[in-house]
Amino acid sequence: MFRMVKRTNVSSKQSAMIRLLAVVLALLCSSLFILLMGHNPIKVYVSMLNGAFGSKFRLIETMKVAIPIIIASIGIMVAFKMKFWNIGGEGQILMGACAATYFALYFNHLPKPLLLLLMLLGGFVGGGLWALIPGLLKIKYDTNETIITLMLNYIAIKWVTYLQYGPWKDPNAMGFPKIANFEDAAVLPKVFGLHIGWIIAIVIVVIIGIMMKYSKWGYNISVIGESIDTARYSGMNIKKVVLTSVLVSGGICGIVGFIQASAVDHTLTSQLSAGYGFTAIITTWLSALVPIVIIPVSILFAALVKGGSYIQTAFQIPNSASDIIQSMILFFVIGSEFFVKYALVFRKGGAHD
Repeated sequence: MFRMVKRTNVSSKQSAMIRLLAVVLALLCSSLFILLMGHNPIKVYVSMLNGAFGSKFRLIETMKVAIPIIIASIGIMVAFKMKFWNIGGEGQILMGACAATYFALYFNHLPKPLLLLLMLLGGFVGGGLWALIPGLLKIKYDTNETIITLMLNYIAIKWVTYLQYGPWKDPNAMGFPKIANFEDAAVLPKVFGLHIGWIIAIVIVVIIGIMMKYSKWGYNISVIGESIDTARYSGMNIKKVVLTSVLVSGGICGIVGFIQASAVDHTLTSQLSAGYGFTAIITTWLSALVPIVIIPVSILFAALVKGGSYIQTAFQIPNSASDIIQSMILFFVIGSEFFVKYALVFRKGGAHD
């Protein structure tokens, strides 16, 4: 017999050891599954690393996945820190991409630096305003932001689909429901073989990290997240802080849409978000809402995705089996968060004590 006891004063070293143990257990469990499929687990894991980091091309492809996850995670972290459960990253990414695409299609005569700046600002505003809708509803009617932000994802998808089939449909696409590809002026340049989005990601992490730790705005967010009553008694303008934070949260996710539309897809599609908004929820929690930790966590998650794809070809493993391996690893790592916060204490003398 045992009971759960909330841990107090858990050190960073203890938290790291618990998470490391979870990874080891995940690899052991996944190894049994791999053995049942008739493969050598060590060779499969080495291949996953090779598939993610084994060459310059593979490293770049892994980073292309990591960049949107990093930025979206930072955006979602801002809301989560305040205990505003923003599950609408997908929709905010799409609406940010939509706003950026408007400038790419109708202002492509502008100089490249100016056009890209307008697209970035458009992405931020598009995503921010989309996130502001559940923020306003929360403030005015105390609605459930989890449901509202989730439902807005589907509205955003349908809106972009409408644009593909309607107003923005490319007349030169032979009837195919496609928005025209961007002109070169609307495409982000590359640095060291990878689009400049990686620099944008680092800048965002640094800025938000500093603001969350040292600014009054960041302090207010933390206080509201810890206790809204404390924030109210201290005289904080809670409505202003909530709306500002939600706007920033959605705006950062909107920047992901700008980067994906400009640097990766070179157009706008309803599949552009690629699940990054949902993935970022996982990586945000795994990073314990610490901005700098989001970078390695997101890169490792991207490596897991790309490595999983690689072993499908290398070992003729079905896609479903690859997904099972990834899911088992995630299950153990996410589950370890419970043991970071709680301890299982065994009772002496049996259940009647």
